[in-house]
Amino acid sequence: MRQQRIRRGRRGAMLAGATAVALALTMTASTGRLLDGSTSAAGPVAQARATSLGPCMIRGALGVQMSEGVPTSPGYARSTGTVRALNLMIDFPDAPGEGTAMDRLGEFFPKTQKWFETGSYGRLDYRPEAPVQHWLRMPKPFAAYGIERGAPFEPGYRELVDDIVAAADQDVDFRQYDLVNILTTPNAGPSALDTVLSVTFAGNHEAPVADGAPLSNVSFVYSRQDDGSGSYAETGYRVLPHENGHVFGLPDLYTQDGGGAVGHWDIMSEDWGVGNDLLGWHKWKLGWLDDSQIGCAAQPGTTEHLLTPLGRAGGTKMAFVPLTEKTGYAIEVRTQEGNDEAVCRPGVLVYKVDADVDTGHGPVTVEDSTPDSGGCTRRPNVHAELSDAPFRPGEVFRDRKSGVRISVGGADSSGNYRVYVTRR
Repeated sequence: MRQQRIRRGRRGAMLAGATAVALALTMTASTGRLLDGSTSAAGPVAQARATSLGPCMIRGALGVQMSEGVPTSPGYARSTGTVRALNLMIDFPDAPGEGTAMDRLGEFFPKTQKWFETGSYGRLDYRPEAPVQHWLRMPKPFAAYGIERGAPFEPGYRELVDDIVAAADQDVDFRQYDLVNILTTPNAGPSALDTVLSVTFAGNHEAPVADGAPLSNVSFVYSRQDDGSGSYAETGYRVLPHENGHVFGLPDLYTQDGGGAVGHWDIMSEDWGVGNDLLGWHKWKLGWLDDSQIGCAAQPGTTEHLLTPLGRAGGTKMAFVPLTEKTGYAIEVRTQEGNDEAVCRPGVLVYKVDADVDTGHGPVTVEDSTPDSGGCTRRPNVHAELSDAPFRPGEVFRDRKSGVRISVGGADSSGNYRVYVTRR
């Protein structure tokens, strides 16, 4: 089965459409070495789960290809420990490479590597490698592959992958890598201002095999996400960690209306503006947060949670309030720390997670503490309305239907917030 995911935004100040594709999850990645020398299975760290967190480990239904459920299904690349990323730069007879292939690589690294190091608190040792340091020329013109927004894997992408393998096989042992990034010359295809073609095929059971290894987790990056303001040099690289997020099993959070449901609070919602991090829920899915850093408010009554900012290592990072076996509210603290440079209203972010909603259909919804305010940011390429969504001390979120009340008691001198969850 194939799930097509489309994001749409504003022209000029925002990018136009973009597409990501994930195929059925049937391949299982090999185990690999963690930073402490132990091993991990596909997806997040394989570990014994805390019994108390059982009610908070919501699961998606069958047929949801990229679920927000915890733990992440097998078939994706590992998201902890040492992960080797193969980077291949390609061009075409009708679109010869602009500049050198290593210039293209330099648009994304070491920035992508640093982004993962910061966001994972050092738990993901992302190692980009480029054994072929020149453009790999494809045998056919770009148009011959039929690549356009929403294009399926068959037949065009299969032909392209076959041609890439043929061009690189002499210099590359594909068995040595956990994921593959294909960085195309920016002049192949339309500008990202018109149509963003960047796409990921994750857990692809239809993938070709090279050196005995299935190429089942591959990200393709096209064009440049430059809105003409010169911001690309600073933030355009983040299209790659977004696409790699799919390789690690994270769904798209935007919908056909753009990033309006989550705004700038997760790179799987908006990756084209100023810097931002991942939601705490995603960090737990990826194994970047331990079970000991999660509070589960599953019982009736009132519980107290002292939450440390998500951008800072250590401490309790998230409280979760399960509503059903598939839904619940996540609570975390967002400040200008770590990857979160664009936070203009620090505070407690509350959002609903629905593991029964597929990628690209809005599986996460941020609750806005200041609805219809227009937001607090004036930075370019950001959906502003949700930029002031966090709740401040003394403010309360209520879901009268489910009987959930989340109140912010205050922040201490270290920036930690005390949060009270009441449920009937």
